[in-house]
Amino acid sequence: MAEVVLRGIRKSFGEIETLHGIDLDIRDGEFVVFVGPSGCGKSTLLRTIAGLEDITAGELRIGGNLVNDIPPAKRGVAMVFQSYALYPHMTVAENMAFGLKLAGVDKHETQAAVSRAARILQIEHLLDRKPKALSGGQRQRVAIGRAIVRKPQVFLFDEPLSNLDAALRVQMRIEITKLHRELRTTMIYVTHDQVEAMTLADRIVVLQAGRIEQVGSPLELYHHPINLFVAGFIGSPKMNFIEARLHAVEAGRATVQLADGGLVEAAVDASGAQPGTRVTLGIRPEHFGLDEAPHNRASGRVIAVEQLGEATMLYLEIEGAGEPLVVRADADHGARIGEQVTVRLPPNRCYLFNEAGIAFPRTQTA
Repeated sequence: MAEVVLRGIRKSFGEIETLHGIDLDIRDGEFVVFVGPSGCGKSTLLRTIAGLEDITAGELRIGGNLVNDIPPAKRGVAMVFQSYALYPHMTVAENMAFGLKLAGVDKHETQAAVSRAARILQIEHLLDRKPKALSGGQRQRVAIGRAIVRKPQVFLFDEPLSNLDAALRVQMRIEITKLHRELRTTMIYVTHDQVEAMTLADRIVVLQAGRIEQVGSPLELYHHPINLFVAGFIGSPKMNFIEARLHAVEAGRATVQLADGGLVEAAVDASGAQPGTRVTLGIRPEHFGLDEAPHNRASGRVIAVEQLGEATMLYLEIEGAGEPLVVRADADHGARIGEQVTVRLPPNRCYLFNEAGIAFPRTQTA
């Protein structure tokens, strides 16, 4: 079993605390992604699991064993870094075998482990090459292969695709997904790219300022963000936010008034909230309607248009929104800069957040 259990994990550098009591259960064989902005503590948390950073307080268990004071090499983990860190004078096979050689593993057993990892990663034809003869994607496969040969209980990935171009990142995401499916080993992956997180994870851990904001499956976080931070971080482009005031509350419904006086209804449970209080209305770019509707509308002036081929992104300047409203429209939408555009906000696609930024529960979803 390779479950990873964190209880009250804290990490301080001198007087500065960077992790503030992390509690998390990672199941055996699960693929968990830590995501968040730069400086949120995700890499520090990964390094505490690896044993590369000492834990200031709390307990860390891997496979049921307390490992706080266990050195990295004996924790049963293998880490893949952003930098490939391959030895340039060694062949691919020698790079992959180096860790086992240092550990005194039998030569035949080492060769078998290297052959197995090469077969899984489809780099058998590269075993005699030196790193300088490899592409970026091939080098990253070798770095992953170096981890596979150790047969760890837990794989740790620290932004392993950051140095690759966009097309290669997509390809490597697919390869890592296939790898997890074949090995069925616990994997913990760190990235600042929420698209990477959404496509790879069984569960995502969203971090901010050394604290966990929310844990859930990709679709749970997309459809039911717990607060403004998660709502704005998960989704690409990010969710739109419009400042408003609560106008009326009914069973399973809330009506808000926008800065221009317009009323918008949201399918949320705002019971207990008082009319007149400040709230934030949220809606994702892909959830606007562009058909004519008498209610739940907002209007704005087009200040930019992005034609992406499969869709057109409209940027609208509207009253009450700190940033332009981003609307995903059909590819052939003919809006022009300076034009006034009216969009519909379906009630079951709207989110509502209180003054503290906490989401009101949604009562309907599409």
